[in-house]
Amino acid sequence: MLRAAGAECWRVGFNRGDAAFWSDRSHYIAFRGGAEHWRESFAGIVAQFGITDLVLYGDTRPIHAEAVAEARARGLRIHVFEEGYLRPFWVTYERDGTNGNSRLMGQSVDTMQETLAKGQLDLPEAPAHWGDMRHHIFYGALYHAYVLLGNRSYANFRPHRDLNVRQEFRLYLRRLMMMPLHRLDRLRATWRIKYGGFPYHLVLLQLEHDSSFRVHSHFDTMPEFLKVVIEGFARGAPGHHHLVFKAHPLEDDRVNLQRELRHLAQEHGVADRVHFVRGGKLAALLDHARSAVTVNSTAGQQVLWRGLPLKVFGAAVYSKPEFVSTLPVAEFFARPERPDSRAYRDYRHYLLETSQVAGGFYSAAGRRQLLRQVVDMMLADDDPYDALSRGTAAPRQQLRAVR
Repeated sequence: MLRAAGAECWRVGFNRGDAAFWSDRSHYIAFRGGAEHWRESFAGIVAQFGITDLVLYGDTRPIHAEAVAEARARGLRIHVFEEGYLRPFWVTYERDGTNGNSRLMGQSVDTMQETLAKGQLDLPEAPAHWGDMRHHIFYGALYHAYVLLGNRSYANFRPHRDLNVRQEFRLYLRRLMMMPLHRLDRLRATWRIKYGGFPYHLVLLQLEHDSSFRVHSHFDTMPEFLKVVIEGFARGAPGHHHLVFKAHPLEDDRVNLQRELRHLAQEHGVADRVHFVRGGKLAALLDHARSAVTVNSTAGQQVLWRGLPLKVFGAAVYSKPEFVSTLPVAEFFARPERPDSRAYRDYRHYLLETSQVAGGFYSAAGRRQLLRQVVDMMLADDDPYDALSRGTAAPRQQLRAVR
């Protein structure tokens, strides 16, 4: 779509998976050097091809962070994509950075409300599930298969995560094969909670290797977070309340969360009040929860949409004083405070007018929907936030469910 608008586009690839998903071989640049040579090579690419813009999915991986630093030094325009802050039916598009590096981190709700006075948008209901999950898992496995089986010409490639490519591929493959059994386990756990008749608090887990967890929080491992939450629950929650841990939909068991939870719950005397749910839809659990806790999961947006009290431990774009509790975790479980729902609706409205674009990455229908809007946003002089405040933002398309 950018080429149709007159731009020339190049892809820098670091492994066989990158090459496999870029069909134009004449505009593919294979980087086969060591990580220590990457920034110098990137600078050479910028100079050689007269690059004006840098486009990335996420901005915290080491190769991305170095490219961003070099691009800023050279005055390039930086476009960053991410999963939607209001997923599943939206994608995040921002300039210069996302999540903890987003411009949203420095914006107050008051400023957003002032800007919103310049535009109108009917707010759709919050979706209850992630529409492209099966596509996401399938293409993750396929990508790692390419890297595992055909990466001989990229001898210096090193993944940005702790596991090697073979281990990553095995985890994706195991995840695909275990989906029917995991579904049964999830239904059993959800049934116990639904018909248990007890009040409960919900803990929204993330992937330990996720960049938001690693880069934008003070936790190094997921068990560290689990320990803080269970200790706070044991000290502060009423004795008849329960604690439900919901795993991320893409959790692949590289960390044995159930074992860690059993150990911590027994250690703090709450083993009979702690539950674990393996992925699945969030809405059914949120509908009856008293409150929610997370590091900085985007699922926190669904918590706030329902007006539930929320405690976060990391940097999140929605971590505003109007929405998120500042109480210590034990006090939060003892007396959770509800967010300012009117202010959150204005915040959500602001996101839908700016950085949230209807569509998705992993299905053809989602990509088609995304391309109808986002390329014009990339070519615009103003970033999404300035475009709204200056009155230059294009009208937004109506949301359609992406399947």
